[in-house]
Amino acid sequence: MGKLLTGAEIVWECLLLEGVEVVFGYPGGAILPTYDALYKYQDRIHHVLTRHEQGATHAADGYARASGKVGVAYGHLWSQGRPIWSFGIATAMMDSSPIVCITGQVATTAIGGDAFQETDITGITQPITKHNYLVTDINDLVETMREAFYIARTGRPGPVLVDIAKDVQNAKIEFEGYSDEPIELPGYHPPEKAPDEQVAAALELINNAKRPIILAGHGVLLSGAMKELRELAEKGNIPVTTTLLGIGCFPASHPLNLGMMGMHGGAWCNYAVQEADLIIACGMRFDDRVTGNLKTYSPNSKKIHIEIDASEINKNVKVDVGIHADLGTVLRQINPGVERGPDRTGWWAKIRDWQEDANERDVLQFETPTLLAAQAIRKIYEGTEGKAFVVTDVGQHQMLECQYYGHEDPYTLSTSGGLGTMGFSLPAAIGASFHIKDREIWTVAGDGCIQMTIMELATAVQEKCNINICIINNGYLGMVRQWQQMFYESRYVETPIYSPDYVKLAEAYGMPGYRVEKQEDVIPTMRKAQAHQGPVLIEFVVERFDNVYPMVPAGADLHNMIRRPHPRFEKMEM
Repeated sequence: MGKLLTGAEIVWECLLLEGVEVVFGYPGGAILPTYDALYKYQDRIHHVLTRHEQGATHAADGYARASGKVGVAYGHLWSQGRPIWSFGIATAMMDSSPIVCITGQVATTAIGGDAFQETDITGITQPITKHNYLVTDINDLVETMREAFYIARTGRPGPVLVDIAKDVQNAKIEFEGYSDEPIELPGYHPPEKAPDEQVAAALELINNAKRPIILAGHGVLLSGAMKELRELAEKGNIPVTTTLLGIGCFPASHPLNLGMMGMHGGAWCNYAVQEADLIIACGMRFDDRVTGNLKTYSPNSKKIHIEIDASEINKNVKVDVGIHADLGTVLRQINPGVERGPDRTGWWAKIRDWQEDANERDVLQFETPTLLAAQAIRKIYEGTEGKAFVVTDVGQHQMLECQYYGHEDPYTLSTSGGLGTMGFSLPAAIGASFHIKDREIWTVAGDGCIQMTIMELATAVQEKCNINICIINNGYLGMVRQWQQMFYESRYVETPIYSPDYVKLAEAYGMPGYRVEKQEDVIPTMRKAQAHQGPVLIEFVVERFDNVYPMVPAGADLHNMIRRPHPRFEKMEM
């Protein structure tokens, strides 16, 4: 016999069975029974009260990305909160981040009657969750919770939502824990091993290629296949380029690592992709920011695509060998058959020529009268010796972080890639801080992004999160302004943005605040932040009209990049 528990208590019991140690949320009427039950469990599960519903989902997401565990967001999600939560859920969906969102719904007797604060959250989130549930019977609650975590973390990870009616939370039933039976869901069968004939076909292409290149995506990190990827690259002497979310899966300083490809990737990376005779795509989805114009994308290459989500294979780019299986497993099948150390001298010589030309255009080569965002980020890299866990927001600073902060280790960069959600970084860094204890955590946000979720400074102070919050302040919505300059004849409509005094604001929230306007002041100010236990805010006042180069215009050919003029960058508008 089990013990008689309410549905609210059963939810917390299930979280304990899943090994959950921290949840992020915001209480309210429809979820109040479960929050009341938390009183009995708060010595075993820590609840973080965010200041905004969106902050809760981003914090859960940030925790999941940092820990590899399932993040949990909790809340009432009243009518205005439910759509707002969708930002964080969609972010997790696009970036394959495993989170479970637990929400409170009106009583079953009121569902469908337009009751006060009733919202069809399962209907709203159906397109942006891996799966979701509406629990109207307490007898279904335990198995629903078990399935939710299983779905979130297996296969291609993603968000799952569990909406629980209020009367289900109040009802009682005997709780006996999880069933010992394995979970079997109709139509849901995450693959593992690749068929032998597909492995053989991939090996034939790899061993016969003269100009191969590996495209390493987020799937390398999700699969934990870093060692296998490195073995493939080193054994075959194959250059590696990463997607935005793949950064860290291959050491930045490794001689085979070319860096990030795509819209704001290295010019040499994009040229190499376009000139390759074989693409080995590992755990990536060929999105438009990577490929540019699909009609002219790497036109002369054979293509191998290893991907755990079958829907991604041949969706955007047609491939010669598509392998639907776990990436790490597939690479362990492939690597023994890869020929060791083939001579690719000519291929590498061409790549090095492209790199040398690009290095001469690097903005760090020039003396500038004002602080540039790239200089600030490079100094952060130097001041942390490249060992920090970095969380970025979205825009110019995001791309510059990818270009100027070299990530040697996996799982050290967290950013919103697929959705590009402004406001992601601060709450995500808060979430990450509940797992990461052995690295500094640095948040890099723009003056537009930070104001989306700036209220979470209070959460950081309340929870004593040891995070350093860097605001790159150029007085504009920087990336949008760059597009206006390049494609809209410099008509800066609604991109200049006013900011508060961030130093005073930090102090008002109860944390130290600093302002940096000169390159030589970056490191000394960092040292002050590093010496402080708890959150610190640093505002970097940077050049207003600097741009991120190179840039592949939306829909353009991947090799048709707008590049920084050589040898000096463009005259800045003042």
